Formats: sequence, structure tokens, C-alpha cells
Amino acid sequence: MWTRQQLADHLRRLGVMPGDTLFTHSSFKSIGPVDGDAETVVNALEDAVGPEGLILMPSFHLIEWDERAKIWNHDSTPSTVGWLTEFFRLMPGTVRSDHYSHSVAARGHGAAQMVEGHLRRQGLRSAWDREPWGFTYGLHSPMYQAYANNGVLLMLGVDYQSSTFLHLAEVMIWNRLLELDDEVEFVGIDRPAAGLFWDGLGRLKSGKLGDADCRLFSIADYVDTIVVEVEKNPQPYLPKLSSRMKKLLGDL
Repeated sequence: MWTRQQLADHLRRLGVMPGDTLFTHSSFKSIGPVDGDAETVVNALEDAVGPEGLILMPSFHLIEWDERAKIWNHDSTPSTVGWLTEFFRLMPGTVRSDHYSHSVAARGHGAAQMVEGHLRRQGLRSAWDREPWGFTYGLHSPMYQAYANNGVLLMLGVDYQSSTFLHLAEVMIWNRLLELDDEVEFVGIDRPAAGLFWDGLGRLKSGKLGDADCRLFSIADYVDTIVVEVEKNPQPYLPKLSSRMKKLLGDL
């Protein structure tokens, strides 16, 4: 049974630092048996970032697209992206942003300020924007703020298919293209292909949390690097690339 102290030590060994803004994508079961279950994992994350640190987790509502807005309730709609994220959302002291699809839960130093702006409509437009909610990846969204404020991404027992920060790279590219053609379609990045490229650069730390294989790296470095790579060499990453978009990317 993994203990709180052991898991905190693993996180420090991986490179988590006091004061970090730590965004976590997770597979709880990949950690193995834990003494104290999910609460112990959250406590270990808190121990690693310390009292000046901030922990963020997705609390996304990823059901059928047409149903998300209809049944969204900020207080009661569960997270659909893993048991650890739902346990984290329900813990006393955790706060959550108000977004019908891509809400984020936060706990720690500055948590309320991190989530309170998700209803604002400034900055990057995205394919998930819907009134009356704010821009999904806008300037005041939790994920953009984690990017802009030197956040680090912990991929806990998951692969790049779970790396939702690639959406931020997608919307950055799309907004640049919209300046050239306001009718250009939104196209998603092939996550495994982008992850393979990123892994190959070696600008990350890898290790274990319990039994789970983990990656830890700078969110801004990751997103900015993927944006540059996709704009320069789109074919491997944009499987639905049209000739029109290819020309627009060449004009950037």
C-alpha cells in the first residue's frame, strides 16, 4: 500500500516543486493500492506543492455534445474524466470554474482567482464557446492562466490522448488563421503524433508515482513548441488538413 509520504517523495523526485501551479491529468487506478485512497493522493500533491502551491484538475463534463449545456449544474454535475478528478472536485475547499463542458477544479493558493474568470469572453475563441459561458480557452480561463503563469503539467498514468492542453495549441493556431480567413474550419491535432514529437525533444521529466508512469513538464514550453511545430510541419499532426488550410498555414 502506497502511503502519503511515499507518494509525496515520488512527486518531489519527479520534479514537483514548492509553489508550483500543478495541472494533473490522471488515472487513479494506475497508481496501485493506496493507503487512504484518493484523499491520500491529493494530500501528497498538496505536500509536494506546499502552502504556496496550487493544484488544478479537469472537471470536464464530456457527455454527448448536445446534452452538455442542457444539464450542466456548476455545483452538482460530476466530472467525467476520472475518479481522482471527481473526488478532488467534491473535497471541501476545492473550487470549480463555471463552464458547461471544460470546467476546471482548483485547490490551494489563489484557487478562487484561478477559476472565477471562466465566464468572461476575452481572448482566444474556440469550438467549444457557447453563451452565456465564457471563452473556453480565453484569457481568463483556468487552462490559459495555467499556461500563462508558468504552470506545470503532470500526466499521471495517462498517455497523450488525455493531454487536453493540446486544445490550447489548436485554438492558438485557429485564432491566427482566423485573422487571415474568418471562415476557416477548426481542426484538431493528432494527440499521439504530437506527443511522440514532444517526447522526442526530451524536455520533460519522467518517473513513477506509486506504480504509475508519469511525465512532468512546462505547460507553456509544451504548448508553444507544438504550435510552432504544427504550423511549420502540419501534415503529421492535422489528419483532416484541407488544401485551403495548408495554404493559410503557409501564409502565417
